Amino acid sequence: MSANDITKAVDLLLHAEGTGPKRSRRPEYVDFMPPCNSACPAGENIQAWMAHAQEGKYFEAFQVLMADNPFPALMGRVCVKPCETGCNRNHIDTTVNIHAVERYIGDEAIRQSWPVQFNASPSGKKVLVVGAGPSGLSAAYHLVRMGHKVEIFEAGGHAGGLLWTGVPDYRLPKDILDAEVDRIVRMGVTIRLNYKVQDVITEKEAGKFDAVYLAIGAQIIRTEEFEQDDSVLITDAFSFFSSVKSNTSPFIRKKVVVYGGGKLALYLARMVMRFGSETTVYFAGDKKLMPAYDYETEDALAEGVDVQLLRSISSISNKKITLEKMKVEKGKAVGTNEFETIDADVLIIANRQEADSGFLRSIPGLVINEDGTINIDVQRMAGHEGIFAGGDMLPGENRSSTIAIGHGKKAARYINSYLMGQAYIKPEKHPTAGYRKLHMWYQTDAPQKEQDKILPAVAVQNFDEIVAGLAEPEVRFEAQRCLSCGNCFECDGCFGACPEDAIIKLGKGNRYKFNYNACTGCAVCYEQCPCHAIEMVPEPVNSTDDVKK
Repeated sequence: MSANDITKAVDLLLHAEGTGPKRSRRPEYVDFMPPCNSACPAGENIQAWMAHAQEGKYFEAFQVLMADNPFPALMGRVCVKPCETGCNRNHIDTTVNIHAVERYIGDEAIRQSWPVQFNASPSGKKVLVVGAGPSGLSAAYHLVRMGHKVEIFEAGGHAGGLLWTGVPDYRLPKDILDAEVDRIVRMGVTIRLNYKVQDVITEKEAGKFDAVYLAIGAQIIRTEEFEQDDSVLITDAFSFFSSVKSNTSPFIRKKVVVYGGGKLALYLARMVMRFGSETTVYFAGDKKLMPAYDYETEDALAEGVDVQLLRSISSISNKKITLEKMKVEKGKAVGTNEFETIDADVLIIANRQEADSGFLRSIPGLVINEDGTINIDVQRMAGHEGIFAGGDMLPGENRSSTIAIGHGKKAARYINSYLMGQAYIKPEKHPTAGYRKLHMWYQTDAPQKEQDKILPAVAVQNFDEIVAGLAEPEVRFEAQRCLSCGNCFECDGCFGACPEDAIIKLGKGNRYKFNYNACTGCAVCYEQCPCHAIEMVPEPVNSTDDVKK
């Protein structure tokens, strides 16, 4: 053996984690951030409520859910599920069906009229929320839980925002939306409908509000510039949603063109299919530029919607739409000066949603961007003392109900701190427990319980909800597929593996402690912990601790 080999061997021995009279490292129980929690825009403690669901304790799961998100039945249906994309089970088989478990809990809460348990002393403070969409409702809900009085002013005739005006019944039955909004009202939030705020400062002063939260949804469509002769009925997405509630005749058995590439365009196309019309979606970009998620496009295609990419509307004449063929250069769609013509009776424009924020220009200090979005500072204030903003009117983020709900919760925390006369300081996040941190020594094969879906040929015949929920045994099974990444679930793996009996059980729900007088630092407990709730850390200098949790 060479001198170099001997040096390496000695170095390995000096830094080894094995048994011996003196430890170089010791085990510690830790809590990491599960990837599902980390990915959730609403900031749900998914792993915590999933643990209750594993035991069939759905009421307790509901209370944990409601600490972060007031809409479990809604989000179990319309959320785009980033938590499931991040789920570590994707490295084993398929993600835990998180949204299906959440939906079941939300539906049970509605069916059994479960109350939200919270204690809040009245603060004497009063907050105005402008807009009763998911962001405004979320902010109001959390502010009430903090003890503040909240009033929502809503320009429309129904609470829910885009969940009401922009999501079809086949995706979200409106009785579910109403039930979860009614729960918030019963908690003390006042909603004033059909009241459009024109001057925020005047309303703030007249109502003696201590703070304002602006939560205006993106419910206008930017006008497209092209020549047209009125031979084709042209409407925008939200005018369409409004008009079909009372009159569907202009859209029945027609040749309909929908212009846009987001989920809104696909929702519209699938609705028109249910009116017996031939429907085609055109989008100027390619698939990478298309805002809609792949599964939304696939569902539309399955129902018979034709989706054509790289096409931009140039002009309309004699019931014909002229389209320019496009190409993508440097991430943008540009024209090719090549054209084609199609027949059409109706054109529905569902491209480039914006917030109707013009009335906010009278607020001193507030900055409105070209696309109608507004800027906020690090305390989520919109350039004017006591006025905060969130949801679809903020720039730089994909729009979704889950993001809007998360904005509402965040804003409530900042508003609460403002009302209490202090700045809000975000708590530090724990490191995320990625799959490589886990020690999966046991068998984990457990195929996902998928939700039943109505066949596309049947679905297009009506507006019945397409995706069904899971039954209770399936929900329990699905919850038990959770790996509890990064957090101890008391599997006793460390307790049973320790050769020195250095681990002390503290009773169900209290986890364990290490007896460091007995621990040799062998790291067997670390290697046996499947969820990485134990970390090996450097031995403290001159440590006198003999027992540590």
